[in-house]
Amino acid sequence: MDWDKLRIFHAVADAGSLTHAGDKLHLSQSAVSRQVRGLEESLNTTLFHRHARGLILTEQGELLFDATSAMIKRLDAAEARIKDSEEEVFGELRVTTTTGFGSLWLAPRLPHLYEKYPDLKIDLMLEEKVLDLPMREADVAIRMKEPSQADLIRKRLMTVHMQLYASPEYVAKHGMPESIEDIGNRRLICQNPRSAQVGAGLMLIQHLLAYDVPSMLTVNNYFGVLQSVVHGLGIGVLPDYVTQDFPDLVRILPDLRSNEVPVFLAYPEELRQSKRIQVFRDFVQDEIIAYRKAQREISENNE
Repeated sequence: MDWDKLRIFHAVADAGSLTHAGDKLHLSQSAVSRQVRGLEESLNTTLFHRHARGLILTEQGELLFDATSAMIKRLDAAEARIKDSEEEVFGELRVTTTTGFGSLWLAPRLPHLYEKYPDLKIDLMLEEKVLDLPMREADVAIRMKEPSQADLIRKRLMTVHMQLYASPEYVAKHGMPESIEDIGNRRLICQNPRSAQVGAGLMLIQHLLAYDVPSMLTVNNYFGVLQSVVHGLGIGVLPDYVTQDFPDLVRILPDLRSNEVPVFLAYPEELRQSKRIQVFRDFVQDEIIAYRKAQREISENNE
């Protein structure tokens, strides 16, 4: 099969339109159409169902699109490794992590990375879905559990606990709860128990809900929970890493916290020699060391 025809077919399948694919490839619609038609003739099959609203892949088209997607990801990986053979650190690094950790812990620290490597381009993908690193959906991941995929290099970074926090204004207005039973007289802010989250956080939420909480606000990520707590809406279930950047938060019921949640960094074995991966890994480890030092100082000051 002709690679040019495959490349054009992939662009059409991805865009769902001859016109949009042509714009992306800087080709006319008629030129794109001829290449797709030529590919269909060489394979003696129909790759698209054509209708007024665009193009839909046939079963045979889906099979070919899966193959071209894998080919392009492998080519992207090869390109990344070739570029990483250069001495300078530049180019795109696709980082995936959860919305809470990415927005509350990682993003505020990225200026330190850009100060050292201004030509680096970070594509930060914040979502609860676990992306497939071996298939190059991302280059490196920070996750709240150990990755199960094979052929990954993984490193445990730190441990997180879910704990209860409130704003000083909320405590001044509603009083400091003395026991877990007092939660029944407060508004609880947490992730929705039905949303994707780590099991330790879910167990703590379920434990709290056993005390007949009368008023609740549920959010599908910790960034929303934090904003609600900061603005005095109630007592929130939050990861303890928020305390460093939001030191005014008041810890509620200090003896109550979730089981530990391990935080792992992972990347494909084939990117072991990638300079972009190396500098990102070193940056995260340095920030973890600084974070732990700050946490120790906070603990010592509170004693």
